[in-house]
Amino acid sequence: MSEDPRGMRDAEMPARRRVRADARRNQDAVLEAAKAIFLTAGVDAPARAIATAAGVGVGTLYRRFPTRSDLVAAVFRHEVDACAAEAASLAATNPPGEALAHWLRRYAGFIATKRGLAAALHSGDPAFDGLPVYFRAHFEPALKSLLDAAATAGEVRGDIAPYDLLRAIGNLSSAQGDGADAHAASIVDLLIDGLRFGATAAAKPTAL
Repeated sequence: MSEDPRGMRDAEMPARRRVRADARRNQDAVLEAAKAIFLTAGVDAPARAIATAAGVGVGTLYRRFPTRSDLVAAVFRHEVDACAAEAASLAATNPPGEALAHWLRRYAGFIATKRGLAAALHSGDPAFDGLPVYFRAHFEPALKSLLDAAATAGEVRGDIAPYDLLRAIGNLSSAQGDGADAHAASIVDLLIDGLRFGATAAAKPTAL
């Protein structure tokens, strides 16, 4: 009695999905572990320490990220994704102006935690070549949506270019030294206050 190849393929699909789900969990665990360890030990931390913290074998880590630069770039993209995605969740749970302010502070924190990656990201390694484009492609639309909503509500001025604001906060939050974080946070708050200067609500259509 011959077997139906299509039936065999259908039977294999749940197993394949489980394998893909396990692989995704392992990758996410590695990225979270690497992010935490990079913050305390730098990007040259031992691979075994990252694998142990992630609960995977070193072989699994190297299969996913063959080189250190692959891992560093993946951590950066993972964090960009998480920060950009917060724009939508903040917009859904806060008034427009508050959502914008919360996200700008979140973005400032993102920049501050990436100070240790700066040397690696500017090392000339080809693995990092696409990161500036990735950065802008995710952060600019996220910020633009928040700015547009806040401007329409009359809570901030409407002539702010998203990239200019990203660069300004990036420059503020990349400072180092004693008190850098507290100083950056206070200046970011001052900048947020400045966005409100000259704000006017968008005109609403007149009812007929």
